[in-house]
Amino acid sequence: MLSTEMESALNEQINAEDYSSYLYESMGNYFEHIGFRGFANWFRAQAEEEHAHARKIVDFVNARGARVLLKAIKAPKTDWKDPVEVFEDVVAHEEKVTRLINDLSSKAAEENDHATHTFLEWFITEQVEEEANANDALNRVKMAEGAPGAMLFLDQEFGQRGNTATPAE
Repeated sequence: MLSTEMESALNEQINAEDYSSYLYESMGNYFEHIGFRGFANWFRAQAEEEHAHARKIVDFVNARGARVLLKAIKAPKTDWKDPVEVFEDVVAHEEKVTRLINDLSSKAAEENDHATHTFLEWFITEQVEEEANANDALNRVKMAEGAPGAMLFLDQEFGQRGNTATPAE
């Protein structure tokens, strides 16, 4: 059974994961608008993955006999000055999500909630990957900045990404 505080904290994380999905949808729409459909595809896949993360937490909360209480999702940013700024925001956002997950894990440890602590280990590992991917993407976009051919190449490469979220996650 989840404590009232842990139930509330997990509900907040569900909201944060769904906000991440909205943010990445917004970023994808920005790229679609400026004609980079490959980057748009990458962000759509990222948005689906974030929604799958929210769903994973929903399933866990339900399995623990607690209540999922969905809240309004804050509207995401919609405009950026250039692709570099978008990916800088991605890095900053993933770092924030890492802090949120780490805080949840610490809370679970403090409460001796071993089931939740163990459950969150997957998210901790996932955030290492998310931050690495975000930093790699930012570095690549920075290298291509000012070189239209390089940006088009990256756009094509990013467009090859499929949805990596699976129900088993």
